[in-house]
Amino acid sequence: MNRVPLQQQQSCGLWELKERLGTGGFGNVTRWQNKETEEQIAIKQCRQELSERNKERWCLEIQIIKRLDHVNVVAAREVPEGMQKLMVTNDLPLLAMEYCQGGDLRKYLNLLENCCGMREGSVLILLCDISSALTYLHKKRIIHRDLKPENIVLQQGEKRLIHKIIDLGYAKQLDQSSLCTSFVGTLQYLAPELIERQMYTVTVDYWSFGTLVFECITGFRPFLPSWQPVPWHNKVMLKGDNDIVVYENLTREVHFSKHLPQPNNLNSLLSLKLERWLQLMLKWSPQERGKDPGATPSDCFSQLEVILQLKLVHVLNMMSAKILSYSVSDDETVADLQLRIEKDTEIPVADQELLLEAGLALEPQALAMQCAIDYSQIDGRRTDLPLVFLFVRSTCSYEPQFAPRTLPENISYVQSDPKIVLAYRPLRRTCGQAWHTIRSLKEDWQRLQQGQKAAIMSLLRHNSSLSKQKNDMVSMYQRLMAKLDFFTTSLHIDMDKYQEQTSTGIVYEKFLGMWRSMEQTAVTCSQARVSELEEEMMQLQPDIVDVQRQPWRSGEALDTLEGKAMELFRKLREKPRDQRCSGDSQEVVRLVVQAVHFYERKLRDFYTHLSKTALCRQRVMELLPKVEGVVQKMAESEQVLIRLQEKRQRELWNLLKVACSKVRSPVSGSSDVPPLLTPRPSLQQLDESLVEESRTFESRLQSLLHDTIQESETSMEMLSEWTWLRGDQNFSSDLS
Repeated sequence: MNRVPLQQQQSCGLWELKERLGTGGFGNVTRWQNKETEEQIAIKQCRQELSERNKERWCLEIQIIKRLDHVNVVAAREVPEGMQKLMVTNDLPLLAMEYCQGGDLRKYLNLLENCCGMREGSVLILLCDISSALTYLHKKRIIHRDLKPENIVLQQGEKRLIHKIIDLGYAKQLDQSSLCTSFVGTLQYLAPELIERQMYTVTVDYWSFGTLVFECITGFRPFLPSWQPVPWHNKVMLKGDNDIVVYENLTREVHFSKHLPQPNNLNSLLSLKLERWLQLMLKWSPQERGKDPGATPSDCFSQLEVILQLKLVHVLNMMSAKILSYSVSDDETVADLQLRIEKDTEIPVADQELLLEAGLALEPQALAMQCAIDYSQIDGRRTDLPLVFLFVRSTCSYEPQFAPRTLPENISYVQSDPKIVLAYRPLRRTCGQAWHTIRSLKEDWQRLQQGQKAAIMSLLRHNSSLSKQKNDMVSMYQRLMAKLDFFTTSLHIDMDKYQEQTSTGIVYEKFLGMWRSMEQTAVTCSQARVSELEEEMMQLQPDIVDVQRQPWRSGEALDTLEGKAMELFRKLREKPRDQRCSGDSQEVVRLVVQAVHFYERKLRDFYTHLSKTALCRQRVMELLPKVEGVVQKMAESEQVLIRLQEKRQRELWNLLKVACSKVRSPVSGSSDVPPLLTPRPSLQQLDESLVEESRTFESRLQSLLHDTIQESETSMEMLSEWTWLRGDQNFSSDLS
């Protein structure tokens, strides 16, 4: 429907005419806007020259649309007051409808980007909306009979496009026998029984819907779209029950096929399921169309509902650069999904690593649904859909293990002889396929970049954990060395003091041997591989920085080639009809060959870089348990030092017991510490020299006891808190 600019403004009360949307089968359509509320409506006005029969159909359309209420059927609106008198030049009523700003499906299909079919998400959303609308109409016992892209309009919803059926001018309510015999509709989408003027039922809408869906998937109609009606009918009626396409190749040979042709934008799983569904919708026999007696459910709309409810997870195998698509259930875990991946790729579950683009690894016990695409929540036209990236844990060597890309049939044919002259239609189709091929290569490259990004993000996450553990290790090592230094220093002081006081006669050789054993044990606590691990981690960091520079990001050439191919295709499509002539495809074939060669060459560089990333990650993963082991060993060494300190304290008190047991008489004189022994009267009879010797010994013992008590209190306090490690204090000043 072509839009016509306004020559002059026209108003009706609060409503203002904005534009003429175009001409339909029965009349003209204009867009009006309310000046106050800004509400927009479409007004359809019947042409005066209609036949009596078509005038009846016009009135029937208004009656039908006014009693319908479905989100995917365009809704009727009240005709603004006074507009009937302003616009109508005959006795037929106006039809006011909601305005859908997205235009019709034909306009959307004609976009350059849809030359080889719509995006997967857009196809699924269309299937959901139109199947819902047709089911509703058929339950209301209404056959549309003229379903085609021009009669489906698009409206932008909150989260996605909404498709609505319009133009019920040919719609017919079923009579008692549920059969109709009138010949109506647009020829390209008509079911065979309508062309043959036979009796028909709702299955005529099945054929039209199947034809429309095929065109949305592939970019062209399935059955010889350029042929005239009589030869078309004679040839297409020869197709098998399961054939869904009849086409002419570049040598003018007619082929029949049960499969969706390439190129298209569907994943392999969805493509297979929709092939089977289209085989039901495009059966020649109206009695068999839409039914599958051997399946449950057996009717076409129930089967389509099953397809639309699939939750799909797409996994990019980074070893082969191929996408694997899986339908997952609500309770299926990642571990269950990995078993299916193992079956398809022969990569053991234990060797699989599934990453999201942010570098997060999927946990085996998590639900696989978290990775599924929900097209009801996103715009189906998007190309940056979520992927799961499959890596192999045990390898650091990624090699391109891909089969040569399968080129579309037309491209393969003209590649063998680029100078072959093609008629305009096949030439345009071939140029479109060439552009789509280069665009697909570019998108494959972008997906691989996403996978590389996931690998780098995973590497950085693990490296961050390693850095944290390294800092903890170094901090713990410093703390351990300080404790060890304190302990050994204290031990040496004890041993020196012990040697000094042996002259007093207090000797305990077992105690001295125990001290020496403690010293040897303490030395083993310092034998951690901290410096070695630190050096190894320092050597790793420049390599990690290097892989982040991403020298493999050189896909600009693909962007350039795609731009050139798109421009060639655009110019060819926009040629005036009188200039549409035959031509060769040398230039566009050259672009495809350049793109394929560039992609394959760059793929080797890409996998070299991916191998470097994988090697860095492996080194990080090998270091992590080593650092953890050293940290654990140092924690155990700390406990050993604490136990040694406790044992040292106990032995010091044992020394005091030995000392006390050797004292045979009290000595007075110390004011700081109470006497160790109660004075005995018999000491007054001893020689004065012995008294003096006792006093000297007692003084030394009192001093030793005082120092030991002070040191014991300080040692236990410092071992429990180690506050001297904080602030500006240092070990040497604290020790002094």
